[in-house]
Amino acid sequence: MGRAWRETEEERANLETVNDLLEGQYSNPVRIVAFNTAENWSHDVSEDIAHELGRRIALERRDVIPELEDFLERHTDDLPAQLSA
Repeated sequence: MGRAWRETEEERANLETVNDLLEGQYSNPVRIVAFNTAENWSHDVSEDIAHELGRRIALERRDVIPELEDFLERHTDDLPAQLSA
């Protein structure tokens, strides 16, 4: 099995879709990239998403699911309390 490239519909592509990550819909996310073909750019938004995940995990007092541990460690310095020990 190799890497999967999953697209999200433009209407759903915002920070609210991090719930898909929090619910374990991805088994081992490595990087998240935003594309805008109309403006001819792409950006690695992994750090932004990792910070939003950490914020929501802390705010909602969630446990970090194993599928997200590596992603959060790789893309943020300020880990949620559940990961920092």
